Amino acid sequence: MAIDPVCKMTVEEASAQHKTTYQEETYYFCSAACKNAFEANPDKYLKEKPWWKFW
Repeated sequence: MAIDPVCKMTVEEASAQHKTTYQEETYYFCSAACKNAFEANPDKYLKEKPWWKFW
């Protein structure tokens, strides 16, 4: 499972219809709207490192 960086919903990676790569990392989205918002300003949504990245 992945977390949509825009709305924080969980997204199943295997069946995700909306995904993008930014700085060599793949991000998954619940909708085209969240994907578009992320692509317009990815740093806005990546300011804070997610808790699961610390492990």
